[in-house]
Amino acid sequence: MQAELHRLRLSIDNMDAALVHLLAERFKITQEVGELKAANGLPPADPEREVQQIARLRALASESHLDPEFAEKFLNFIVAEVVRHHEAIANRAG
Repeated sequence: MQAELHRLRLSIDNMDAALVHLLAERFKITQEVGELKAANGLPPADPEREVQQIARLRALASESHLDPEFAEKFLNFIVAEVVRHHEAIANRAG
């Protein structure tokens, strides 16, 4: 049992590392989006896009047998952080 538990935990550790790297890449791109928005006078948040993204992510979650509520909470957490970064960029540019 210990060997199987260790094997499963190593798989979880690998997935966690992949998630961190993916999030880092995502935030690099959203940083560029924030700079583009600030340079063109666009607001930091885009509620219409956020609604679309939530619907898309909930559908993907359902297709993947992941709780759509969890997926929405996860995306809302990420979006809130992105908007905070975009606000900071806009304040520096403003």
